[in-house]
Amino acid sequence: MRHPEAIAQAAARRARRPLVSGSGRLMIVAADHPARGALAVGDDALAMANRAELLERLVLALSRPGVDGVLATADILEDLLLLGALEHKVALGSMNRGGLAGAAFELDDRFTGHRAQDIERLRFDGGKLLLRIDYDDPGSLRTLHAASRAIDEMAARRLPVFVEPFLTGRVDGRVTSDLSGPAVARSVAIASGLGGTSAYTWLKLPVTADPDEMAWVCESSTLPVVLLGGEAGGDQEGVYEKWRKALSLPTVRGLVVGRSLLYPADGDVGAAVDTAVGLL
Repeated sequence: MRHPEAIAQAAARRARRPLVSGSGRLMIVAADHPARGALAVGDDALAMANRAELLERLVLALSRPGVDGVLATADILEDLLLLGALEHKVALGSMNRGGLAGAAFELDDRFTGHRAQDIERLRFDGGKLLLRIDYDDPGSLRTLHAASRAIDEMAARRLPVFVEPFLTGRVDGRVTSDLSGPAVARSVAIASGLGGTSAYTWLKLPVTADPDEMAWVCESSTLPVVLLGGEAGGDQEGVYEKWRKALSLPTVRGLVVGRSLLYPADGDVGAAVDTAVGLL
């Protein structure tokens, strides 16, 4: 309240590191869900609503060996800056959060979060954007156009941007992602071609519904890939096995996982994070 300039000061003195270390692998914890109004974990609709608890879980996750950094919106990254939790960590800014969960305009995903100039000014290490495409929703075209311009703006600053593409549709009014192999491959092809250069583009992909299809899906692009987490749905061991198999593919370089590690069913954040790190 009294010293808002403390955020910029903390950002200016933060000790940075390369995006990818000697191992060539990335383990990023994701926490950008709240800004899109997506607070649910399992049956608890407001699991992520308590900010102090979320920050405690994030600080714990970031302290575990092998965790490279965090993906979040400005409010959360700035809290972590003030807590000193981002020293020698990768900090990725979440760029488009306008497609609020459950809204009629969910697929018109305006860039209401970090801009490229914000990420550069705060000395963060990259950005992430969500790209959900519904062939029947005009909002998807506006999102595609905004995403391509954001990729250009990031590349002009030599900042990596992680693009998270999905082909989607509405089932009973709810946006649902198609995780079949053909759908994920098509989303990869679309995302890979956005912008005036792909030099700084990474892909953030789900594991396909049939994990055996992931190998040929990843052949749809030469861009580096990280796997997203999603919700475990009560079968965390099954999720780990899907990640393990996909992590053996040549372009897959790591994990970007949020709720399933920060809010595991047994409540043990440290153990969940350690298990995920072990898969790398």
